[in-house]
Amino acid sequence: MVVTDAESPHLGEITCGTLLQKLQEIWDEVGESDEQRDKMLLQIEQECLDVYKRKVEQAAKSRAELLQTLSDANAELSSLTTSLGEKSFANGIPDKSHGTIKEQLAAIAPALEQLWQQKEERVRDFSDVQSQIQKISGEIAGGLSSELPPIVDESDLSLKKLDSFHSQLQELQKEKSDRLQKVLEFVSTVHDLCAVLGLDFLTTVTEVHPSLDEETGAQSKSISNETLSRLAKTVLTLEDDKKQRLQKLQELAAQLIDLWNLMDTPEEERELFDHVTCNISASVDEVTSPGALAHDLIKQAEVEVDRLDQLKASRMKEIAFKKQCELEEIYARAHVETNPESARERIMSLIDSGNVEHTELLADMDSQIAKAKEEAFSRKDILDRVEKWMSACEEESWLEDYNRDHNRYSASRGAHLNLKRAEKARILVSKIPAMVDTLVAKIRGWEEEHSISFAYDGVPLLAMLDEYVMLRQEREDEKRRLREQKKVQEQPHVEQDSGFSTRPSPARPVSAKKPVGARANNGTPNRRLSLNANQNGSRSIAKEGERRGSLNRTAAPTNYVAISKEEAASSPGSGAADHVQASP
Repeated sequence: MVVTDAESPHLGEITCGTLLQKLQEIWDEVGESDEQRDKMLLQIEQECLDVYKRKVEQAAKSRAELLQTLSDANAELSSLTTSLGEKSFANGIPDKSHGTIKEQLAAIAPALEQLWQQKEERVRDFSDVQSQIQKISGEIAGGLSSELPPIVDESDLSLKKLDSFHSQLQELQKEKSDRLQKVLEFVSTVHDLCAVLGLDFLTTVTEVHPSLDEETGAQSKSISNETLSRLAKTVLTLEDDKKQRLQKLQELAAQLIDLWNLMDTPEEERELFDHVTCNISASVDEVTSPGALAHDLIKQAEVEVDRLDQLKASRMKEIAFKKQCELEEIYARAHVETNPESARERIMSLIDSGNVEHTELLADMDSQIAKAKEEAFSRKDILDRVEKWMSACEEESWLEDYNRDHNRYSASRGAHLNLKRAEKARILVSKIPAMVDTLVAKIRGWEEEHSISFAYDGVPLLAMLDEYVMLRQEREDEKRRLREQKKVQEQPHVEQDSGFSTRPSPARPVSAKKPVGARANNGTPNRRLSLNANQNGSRSIAKEGERRGSLNRTAAPTNYVAISKEEAASSPGSGAADHVQASP
């Protein structure tokens, strides 16, 4: 160690020449031959060449590796810029064709590092958006979402491709929102329908999909095509069930009301089924009350209808006679002659024989009532005109009685009212011929349409009108004859008065000899219209008299009106005024 340390300062000055000199000294000291020395020197040169050669080879290999690294870096740089779509970024990279290889690598390295970081971030963005797309697509498809991360295509990580994925994600999110809204609407509809039908909502909706439970969050509910389809089918099924139940309930309600009306069921008993009859005319959408169409409610109504049907069978005669009375009343109002006794006997025999179902008998009577109502409706216009004509005939009869009264211009109470009535009566009587003509035209049109004669309480109405026209013509002829006779009777008095004086005496009016009955209206008939069986052979007015009073009323009293004390007190002295004005 001492020798080594001593020689160490000289080691730094050792060169190939000093070493060769040292080797010569050793060889001289040893006595090596020249041949051996040349051989050793040649060996030393060969070994030096080998060392240089190895170093050159290593340097060449290192250069090739650097060139390959540079080529790979350039390729990677190009690939990254192409993948990321960052074409503008390549313009910021230094020129790679100048400088040493290491300088070129040093220039590319920061850009590569930046692009690698950007690529990692871009891959994460693509992975996130593709994961969301994959999840929502799985929810829409209805399959189980895959737990494996999506495969990102690193060959295209451009912002354009990322924006395309974001657009796809937004469309899927919108579709998910729409589907979720539709699912919630379906679930709400199912809830309302189950409430009305009295069904268990939780059981019904979870049969479609377990996630549709009310406790499950909205974002966790199934939105698949299958779920929507099954929900739609469930809603349709419930709506059909609701429609059928409502129809059945309305039929039961109608039966209940008919049975109640037939048997005069008290209002207290009817109120027990208000929850059934309240929806008798409601539409499907209007029935929203919970339990309004439950099975128990419909069953309760069915039981009540069955009970009333059995009760109706025991009261069949009473119900049938009630309908017969309704039928007779319709025909009576329409003035159609019927034979109620035989109809009632027929009903009794049918019920006692048991050969006809009670429902069939009532249905037949309902059909007769409907037919009677149609017939009454077709006769209504003519009957209204007949009523107006008969009313005019009554006024005509009253006017004739009034004209025959010699005290009609007296100052008695109510005389002014009779004057007004007489004026109106004359106007109405003047319209009778037009009334009759119109009525005849209406009757003939009705008879042509129905191919039967229009009868009024069993009497052809045209015959009644013809008889009235004939009687009216007879009255007109009689009035004409009385006027001529009156002129003949007054002629001698006129000649006698003219023999004594050329002008009348002031002590005696000219009209003192004129009959009082002819003063008011010479055109009014002397006798009233008479259409009953005792006077002209017609039966119609006699039967009508049982319902509304005979047209041929008794003669009116002297004042022809019945005024109350209050009305008389309110118009004092009016009768005298009318008397003075009406006197000739």
